[in-house]
Amino acid sequence: MDENEQKEQNRPPEPEQHPAHNRYFKIKPFSFVMLIFTLVILTAGITFFALTFGDDKVVEVVSPQKNDRQEFQKFYDAYDEIKKNYFEDIDDKAVLDGAINGMVDALDDPYSDYLNTEETEHLMENISSSFQGIGAEIQEADGYIKVVSPIKNSPAEKEGLLPNDLIQAVDGKSIQGMSSSEAVMLIRGEKGTTVTLTIKRGEKAEPFEVKIKRDDIPVETVYAEMLDGGIAHIRMTTFSEHTYDELLTALDEMEAKGMKGLVLDVRQNPGGVLDGALKISDLFLDKGKTILQTEEKGKKPVLYPASDGRKVEVPVALVVDDGSASASEILAGALKESSDIPIVGIKTFGKGTVQSPLDMKDGSNLKITTAKWLTPEGNWIHKKGIEPDVKVDYPSYAMLPFLDPSEEMKEGRVSANTETAEEMLKAVGYDVGKVDGLFDATMTQAVKKLQADLKLEENGVLTGDTAIGLMNKLREKIEKDDPQLLKAKQVVLDKIGK
Repeated sequence: MDENEQKEQNRPPEPEQHPAHNRYFKIKPFSFVMLIFTLVILTAGITFFALTFGDDKVVEVVSPQKNDRQEFQKFYDAYDEIKKNYFEDIDDKAVLDGAINGMVDALDDPYSDYLNTEETEHLMENISSSFQGIGAEIQEADGYIKVVSPIKNSPAEKEGLLPNDLIQAVDGKSIQGMSSSEAVMLIRGEKGTTVTLTIKRGEKAEPFEVKIKRDDIPVETVYAEMLDGGIAHIRMTTFSEHTYDELLTALDEMEAKGMKGLVLDVRQNPGGVLDGALKISDLFLDKGKTILQTEEKGKKPVLYPASDGRKVEVPVALVVDDGSASASEILAGALKESSDIPIVGIKTFGKGTVQSPLDMKDGSNLKITTAKWLTPEGNWIHKKGIEPDVKVDYPSYAMLPFLDPSEEMKEGRVSANTETAEEMLKAVGYDVGKVDGLFDATMTQAVKKLQADLKLEENGVLTGDTAIGLMNKLREKIEKDDPQLLKAKQVVLDKIGK
């Protein structure tokens, strides 16, 4: 018997109650407690409703979520203040989208971005309908949109856009402060339409306009040719889902033609899918060698080793420039550090991060940087780039600004554009005398000789088809007298001779 039972047995008997003395209703204790509890709840509910929704309400409804995440208290307070006191009705969705944009912008990361529902739908429609536009990889940089690289044979390349060109305006509308996704929606458009970009090239140069006619963008990403001495030149313009297969086809073709060495070219290649970079790098590394490392926040680096699959057995050199970014740099880092393959050209762009897109429930899209990638030896090349083993600069004439065909340059004129034209004419073999920006008699004769070679009217005025013909001649010279390619070819020939 426990202590409670013993106390119950020793308790004295209750005094007898007489019915005549009972002037009240008898209620069991449990029922009485439940009645009081119900009255309290009912009273509290009526009071809350009156105070909250009545004309003289004195309290604001507080969302339970406010207390779940204290760091958002300031956000809720600001939203409530705007909602209550702003002089006009607000668009709740627009305010929320703006808040998310603000969070992403605060990361100060040009590769992280947020697209609201309408922007995502518009972008997806453009992409799915057809790959049409100007053909240039861009990114946000210091409040402006920078060209990472034009795509080979695209309208952007044909009209002379170069890596690091800053796009200040689109069709006269400033794009300062826009994200790269917002700028893309302005620049991209249907085939046959024209867009005018205001370009700034170099810190001291004056902005100039480039009119680009939109077209189908080439989907082929690998171009192969056989150079003298059995040296194959294979250029990859991007790392798409099909680039690896295209490269295998190109290698088969070059091997059938007696390939003794290979110059792999990723100049002005802005990158692409990570899987493509891994599979292509694998072709040049011995089994077990590290291709790259990825490192997520709070986790140890993950190493990606080369497999025992197909390998390229001939001597190789890789050509890079400041338009080689992301996946191109993964390839460069792998070949440089894990395969001792020489890198020729100029320092690469410097993008060492990995982005992951997230489709939100309402159809919007959030793309944020989720990891950084490291070279096989653990080097992070972000904002640094990869230095070539053999540095070969572009010739100065390869960086000249675009000549506007609508502008008329003739004798007696003095301008920066005239100086650019003088440098172009001199580069392609015409005598312009002193390069000083003055359109003099010598310049007039040079233009007439150019027009004769182009089979145009010989009036000595540089405009229209004459300007376009001059730029085409310069482009042909850049492609023919390519100092970086020629040096890479010699490097491979030297390796064969050893």
